[in-house]
Amino acid sequence: MDEILIIGAGVTGCFIARELSRYQVKVTVLDKENDVGNFSSMANSAIVHSGYDPEPGSLKAKLNVMGNAMYDQVCKELDVQFERIGSLTVAIYDEQLPLLADLVKRATLNGVPVKLLTPAEAKAMEPNLSDNVKGALWAPTAGVIDPFELCVHLMENAIDNGVTLKLNEEVVDIRSFGGIWEVRTKKNTYHAKYVINASGLQADHISGLVAPQTFKITPRKGEYFVIDYTQPALVKHTIFPLPSSLGKGILVSPTYGGNYIVGPSSTVIDDKEDLSTDKPTLDEIKKSASLMVKNIPFHKVIRVFSGLRATPSTHDFVIEEASPNFINVAGIESPGLASSPAIAKKVIEEFIAPKLKLFAKASFNPNVRPYHRFKKTSEEEWSKLIAQDRRYARMVCRCESVTEGEIRDMLARNCPPHTVKGVKKRSRAGFGRCQGGFCGPNVVAILADHYHIPLTEVPYDEPGTNIVKGATKEVGE
Repeated sequence: MDEILIIGAGVTGCFIARELSRYQVKVTVLDKENDVGNFSSMANSAIVHSGYDPEPGSLKAKLNVMGNAMYDQVCKELDVQFERIGSLTVAIYDEQLPLLADLVKRATLNGVPVKLLTPAEAKAMEPNLSDNVKGALWAPTAGVIDPFELCVHLMENAIDNGVTLKLNEEVVDIRSFGGIWEVRTKKNTYHAKYVINASGLQADHISGLVAPQTFKITPRKGEYFVIDYTQPALVKHTIFPLPSSLGKGILVSPTYGGNYIVGPSSTVIDDKEDLSTDKPTLDEIKKSASLMVKNIPFHKVIRVFSGLRATPSTHDFVIEEASPNFINVAGIESPGLASSPAIAKKVIEEFIAPKLKLFAKASFNPNVRPYHRFKKTSEEEWSKLIAQDRRYARMVCRCESVTEGEIRDMLARNCPPHTVKGVKKRSRAGFGRCQGGFCGPNVVAILADHYHIPLTEVPYDEPGTNIVKGATKEVGE
């Protein structure tokens, strides 16, 4: 039996697991997907927000600002790529200028450093801003990150420190017997003294299995463009419009990987699995983004995608004890990514520690084994790696400069990829302009070799999405 069971291995669940791994408690994490961070946490704007926008006094405001300040140390320990590039929130019309001034007041209440810029000052920072820009709000503490890399490294560190991860475990029922929670999945039954519900879009359903629902999660779809690298730079900072009731709006931003992201839209839908995109929505994104930034090279789009945000009926994060020793961590929409490290501390300090005596592990190691990245390593250091393992000399993905050695290293870790998509998200092999057209077969071959399975059994993502049907001469009409 576990002392603590976490349902959900998105960024919030991973942060909670890693924070709990500091203590002498038995923790298991369940997720219905076949990888960590494989839904909302992998398909978002990848922005660590500064915190000027949330309503002062709200959980979003408090935890956003606290979490933002924690990212430098977290990313140093976990070898996660993170850069504080700052953000500019722009006014396009004269009547929007008072709203910028209101954001300065809100930022002051939230304790976030900001500065109002004149059009000339904003254009000096970002030459591709629209000529219609009337002013901007500069927030230097905003940053860009790889949210999936963050999830993987968090879970890797948690497992290094004793946490157990169980994937492809969809929860179907939860019951309490004599103060012990019984959690039944489609495959197994688990028991724990405490359950933490961090199941994202399914959090209202999971909570409803144990107590009357006090909140509802509505999926809000956001569609995006990914634009290839451009020279000179399109923008150097994240560019926001003024926020509205629908969210922070359609942004234009560099990504941690060097290309650009434009989006998201904000459409309320019913289907919690719908990741489709459509031309009218994408056209509206183009139109809105072009009001802020000129010369956007939409002819260099290499991918469109969508993600779903778990929007709560409460309009704020839901962090509560729904039933004795059953804790909801729900509705973690934007700025959830920025807030997650602070959410983890809040959950443990306010809901777990008062009831369960926590003893720190003397053996806890906050660091992951450093990752080798061809793009980020000197020629001299890479030559040393090649001398140790020739696979570091074999280029698998030319678009993103990813070697076989890097992929093999990821496969040898305790939170490894099992799919083509898992390799792509960890290494960026397949993220470039060919979108896996050339490196995909090599990735399939590496996975088949590592797991000692036929090429036909290597999935792209979830079970049943196998890429190879059979040898050419075996395939029928």
